[in-house]
Amino acid sequence: MITDLKQEVKFNSGYIIGISFISALGGYLFGFDFAVISGALPFLRKEFALDPVWEGFLTGSLALGCIVGCIIAGRIAEKYGRKPGLMVAAFIFAVSSIGIAFSTGLTYFLVLRFAAGIGVGMASMLCPMYIAEISPAQVRGRNVAINQLTVVLGILITNLCNYFLADTGDNAWRWMFGLGTVPAAVFLLGVIALPESPRWLIKAGRADEAEKVLHKIGSEGFVTSTQEAIEKSLKGSAGKESYRAVFEKAVRPAVLVGITLAVFQQFCGINVVFNYTSTIFASVGSSLNQQLFETVSIGIVNLVFTLLAMWQVDKLGRKPLMLIGSLGLSILYIVLAYLLQNQLSAKLVSIFVLLAISTYALSLAPITWVLIAEIFPNKIRSAASTVAIVSLWGAYFVLVFTFPILAKVLGTYGPFYMYAGICFLGFLFVLKKVKETKGQTLEELEDNLIRH
Repeated sequence: MITDLKQEVKFNSGYIIGISFISALGGYLFGFDFAVISGALPFLRKEFALDPVWEGFLTGSLALGCIVGCIIAGRIAEKYGRKPGLMVAAFIFAVSSIGIAFSTGLTYFLVLRFAAGIGVGMASMLCPMYIAEISPAQVRGRNVAINQLTVVLGILITNLCNYFLADTGDNAWRWMFGLGTVPAAVFLLGVIALPESPRWLIKAGRADEAEKVLHKIGSEGFVTSTQEAIEKSLKGSAGKESYRAVFEKAVRPAVLVGITLAVFQQFCGINVVFNYTSTIFASVGSSLNQQLFETVSIGIVNLVFTLLAMWQVDKLGRKPLMLIGSLGLSILYIVLAYLLQNQLSAKLVSIFVLLAISTYALSLAPITWVLIAEIFPNKIRSAASTVAIVSLWGAYFVLVFTFPILAKVLGTYGPFYMYAGICFLGFLFVLKKVKETKGQTLEELEDNLIRH
């Protein structure tokens, strides 16, 4: 049990971590689709005779589905609750994974990858929001970061599968995508056992059910104080969330910060490294086997530094980690671009790629999701999260669609100079506009960030 002596409040830490991990399995789907395309691209280029434009569109088609998924998830989460949305996400992803494995042409593949994106988009919005709403303030950062942990586990395990499947022939990519059915089915079964978010239940007028859930999470003192804080934060709400309300003057600063952080997390450029590992290392002469081995190394480093971020997010805080990450990436990208430009050794390129991955995993990767889950008021959280995460996926599409084209025109190194500049601008934005959120309840954050 976790105890806060000052408030004489106790939490059922085992139960909280358990339901956080179950709901965070949606992050595994996110990680799976990020990683599977990197291993499959060498085969897909041959299968569908892809030029740079079609390669970028095929990679980015997931993001277009994610945008639709976020919008759908927002509506389901507001009307029916967070849990039904998570179940729909798992089902869509499972069906689309099977379909992609049996694709008979490029159009068929794109339609089904778009469908998979709908499932990933729903999970990417609902999982962090759900975890934030069921977690006490003292451990909320760590718990929301569990979602990023499952993302990187998805990336690592998928990269390992890709590596071992690569020698099975030209149809290896079908097995790579088809294996996504397994985590989707596990996620669906796990979600069935989850309780609904107590904050959504109170907002929906089901306070008795919310009280039962809160009693599973913490002591009587926790239940009472949380209920009172939630009800206070919902006063004046019209009931149904409106996207117009997301941009009202009182909440606009928080929403704009959320959108900017979401876009920055993508435009920082790191997902080019995740999605186009083979392209980057092919430019310095690495074999296909070496390219796929690099994806495994990336996955391992990503996992280690995500665990470090989970340890520090509620200690060091959100803002310091974001500052370290944005400035660190800016410097590392300049060095990486120089190495690629001058065709220096693949070993040196590998070292700086891994340093960039570790910096991102410690900072922008988990902390952006934590902040998006925290900074919006209860009465508009679903709609505001939808807007922010739609912006994130839109930025992801632009990033991965443009990279093959930019790499052809500027060389593989060229885009990294641009990403370095974006990261420095992101550093300045975090320094001036982002406030620390650690250790405060969602309702305290609403009071401090919005009302004052």
